[in-house]
Amino acid sequence: MNPRHGSKPIVCDESPGKKAYCQCGHSEKLPYCDGAHSRLQTGVTPIVIEVTDAGKKAVCQCHKSGTLPWCDGTHSKLGA
Repeated sequence: MNPRHGSKPIVCDESPGKKAYCQCGHSEKLPYCDGAHSRLQTGVTPIVIEVTDAGKKAVCQCHKSGTLPWCDGTHSKLGA
């Protein structure tokens, strides 16, 4: 199954800790990974990072950002 891409970021109030952000777009717990990439054999894996600062974060869903997993506005430059 192919990855699914969103058209805008998901903004969440994040807390510090280790996070796995979905990159296949099929997770039922977006923006977090629920293992859908393995079940659906998408060929992509999540981005796992340590969030150090609490606060609002914009998690990229187009998966084209230059600052993954964070949104850098790239989605607004992509064609429809």
